[in-house]
Formats: sequence, structure tokens, C-alpha cells
Amino acid sequence: MKWRSARRSSNVDDRRGGGGGGMKLGLGGVAIVVVIGLLMGKNPMELLGMVAQVQQQMPAGSSGPAQAPPVDDEASQFVAAILGETEDVWSAVFEASGSRYTPATLVLFSGQVQSACGGASAAVGPFYCPADKQVYIDLSFFEQMERRLGGGGDFAEAYVIAHEVGHHVQTLTGISQKVNDVRRRGGNVEGADGPLVRQELQADCYAGLWAHHAQRRHAWLEAGDLEEALNTATAIGDDTLQRQSQGQVVPDSFTHGSAEQRVRWFRIGFESGDAGRCDTFAAARL
Repeated sequence: MKWRSARRSSNVDDRRGGGGGGMKLGLGGVAIVVVIGLLMGKNPMELLGMVAQVQQQMPAGSSGPAQAPPVDDEASQFVAAILGETEDVWSAVFEASGSRYTPATLVLFSGQVQSACGGASAAVGPFYCPADKQVYIDLSFFEQMERRLGGGGDFAEAYVIAHEVGHHVQTLTGISQKVNDVRRRGGNVEGADGPLVRQELQADCYAGLWAHHAQRRHAWLEAGDLEEALNTATAIGDDTLQRQSQGQVVPDSFTHGSAEQRVRWFRIGFESGDAGRCDTFAAARL
């Protein structure tokens, strides 16, 4: 992926090395993980399981990174380039519809971070907090994605960033509020056909839309790049993760969509480049 041709965003807040600390959780920490999971549409029990796995893999006495990475290292340059391209693409899409796009800030952190949605550890994975309109990423997730989930590669990482920015687009357009309204009324938002899955699949479609326009602007995809994104979408499908973690698939507890659905909706966005084709809430078939 020839990402170096993209404009660097100035909306990256690099907090790496700022006191990541260990990730041992007491009762208060468990409560925070549960709250974060509910706010972001993630299964709290899966998050707690991931935290436990990470804790087991940490060396005794480990307390996270001792110092921050160098300023403007290649990792932060990559993130700034992808974020900048999401800003340029979505600004054009919003302008075409007569509105204005307000960019999100992307926070890089290591170990732990405090957001307006509460505290979170690296085990939560990348997330978007609608309360402060910021995307949060611990770059160690990309290493785990490649090592343990079977995804990975620079375009796969770009897909993850673009997916989280897709949630920012949903906040700006009011889609996220509709899902929150269902939850507030006591409605069930999980399930293979539920609002959470529809919201996540739309963010996948938006990631594909971004990739479509970015490719037209830069012709930056190389052999194997698209497959990287599709392999990652497959690796983080609800059915794939459930099969790995509990040995069975429970569609009623889906929050992000199956591997097939995530690949399908990314492709719809990538092949069409049309935000109107990403209306998963009106789709009869997910």
C-alpha cells in the first residue's frame, strides 16, 4: 500500500508512553470494561475474556511501555496519513450532499486510556467514543490482529481505522443516536439482525466506500492489499471470534456481524463508492 502519498492529518493525539500501566482489574475495572462494552456495542464478556488473556501473557511485574515512541515515527505517520485521507474523502462526500464534515480526533495510546466514555485498556481494541467524538487505538492491537486473529497488513490496518471513522460519520448523521434510543427504551440491540449488527456493518461499508475513493485519488493499492482487508473482516466476524473463544456460534449474541456479512458490506462500499448503498438499516438482507 503506497500510503505515503496521502496528506497527514493534524488531528492525531499521540499519548503513547503516557502511563499505560499494567492491566490488572479489580471490581471497579471490571465495571468499566462492562460499561465501555455496552457503549461501544461490544460484548462485555468477550472483552473481559480478552483482558484476562492479555494479563496472562504479560510478564510478571510488567507495567507497560517505559517510554513513548519517537515523535513522528513511521507508525504515527501511517495513522496520520490514513486519517487524513478519511478526512478528505468524507469532506467531499458530505459537501456533495450539502453538508459539512467535522473530523474526529484519533488518540494513540499504550496500555490504558481515559475517554469521555470511561477508562479502557488495550484489550478493548480500537474504539470510537461518541461522547468526545474521538477514535482510540493502541497500535499493539495490529500486532495481535496479525498474530492471533489471522488478519494484518497495512491496508488491513487502514480498514480498521476507516471502520472506526465510519462510526464517527454515524454520529454526525444521527444513526448512532437511533441505536442508542432503542437501547434506552429497553429494546434488544444484539442479534444477527439487530441494530448493533446493522450499525457495525454500515461502518464496514463506509470503510469500503473510503477505500474506493482513496484508491481513485492515489492508486495506492498493491497486489494482496484488498485480500488483507477481506481476511481481517473475516477474522473479526462474530462467528469466527465466537468459534475461537467458546467453540460454538450464537447468532442471538452477535454485535458486529458474521465474517460473510462483514466481507459483503465492505465490498459493497468498495465497489460502489456510494454512501446510499450503505443503508444497512433499510436492507432486507444483511
